[in-house]
Amino acid sequence: MVSQTDANEVRLTGENNYMRLHEEENGPMTTRASHWRVLFSPGGPGHVLFLRSDLTGDEPRIYSDNIALVRWMQGEITTSGEFADQGIPVINAVFTRSGDTAFFWTENIDTDEEAISMTWFDFGEPFVIGVPVGSNPDRPLGWNSVFIPARKAQLMMNGTVAVGRAFPEQRGDRTSSTAGLALSETWVRP
Repeated sequence: MVSQTDANEVRLTGENNYMRLHEEENGPMTTRASHWRVLFSPGGPGHVLFLRSDLTGDEPRIYSDNIALVRWMQGEITTSGEFADQGIPVINAVFTRSGDTAFFWTENIDTDEEAISMTWFDFGEPFVIGVPVGSNPDRPLGWNSVFIPARKAQLMMNGTVAVGRAFPEQRGDRTSSTAGLALSETWVRP
């Protein structure tokens, strides 16, 4: 009989909604945003926004309501790239959400000095994506998620809209987008 359980250790589960905006297809990224709503992890639950945009002067910023979660994620999930540096200050923020997967989904991130809103809309067909444990030699972790691609997305900070837009992209045999929702995302390790 085939086992119905995964032998791997669960490290994180929640959501990881993303935006990679460009002014032209395959052009340079004008905004890269990774918004996490974590329900379970060794760093505890909470929210994190990793953001680099024309609105941040193209500098990476990290917003969160749980600094321990950020530092744990940098040590295990986002171990490389522009957000891996644990010297990046974590800006304390309050996170709220509105909308749904039928019409629009908005994440609001508020600090003492900034009001950020991220909105996804014009959704495509959902699909499940999975990356098996050990399939990437640089990262032993695996993950799976329900992707809901958004044909349109907007990031705004203090009333100013970020430059760029979402573009279609292929994920295997599925049409996806450079912006979308990644719901029920679970990361595991051997």
